[in-house]
Amino acid sequence: MKCIIDAWAWVEYLEGTVYGTKVKEILENNEIYTSVITITEVISKVKRINKDVEVAYKAITTHSKIIPIHNDIAKDAGLFHADVYKKINDMGMADCILLITARRINAKIVTGDRHFKNFKEAILIR
Repeated sequence: MKCIIDAWAWVEYLEGTVYGTKVKEILENNEIYTSVITITEVISKVKRINKDVEVAYKAITTHSKIIPIHNDIAKDAGLFHADVYKKINDMGMADCILLITARRINAKIVTGDRHFKNFKEAILIR
């Protein structure tokens, strides 16, 4: 199965939490992708908690294929965000980019983020 790992899931994996163990199992048994925007989110989080940024970056780039944000994904994510904002007004743009990307490549999003709970593309780990 194709899986996109979101920032929450990568941080859990990097910290070796109980949820991170579940992410590790998914990493080992599926075709793994990460959006380039997720790298930005993870690196920011890792830096803020004073962990090794290079270890985090290497883990992501070693264990997954990196997906760029092309113009059409950016456009569709913006349109999606405008629509979903009416119902979930704190859903971030990065989450919308992941959803549109997952739909494009027919993948599931591995996450613990509550914003994804009503989307069929999500594999919630919580």
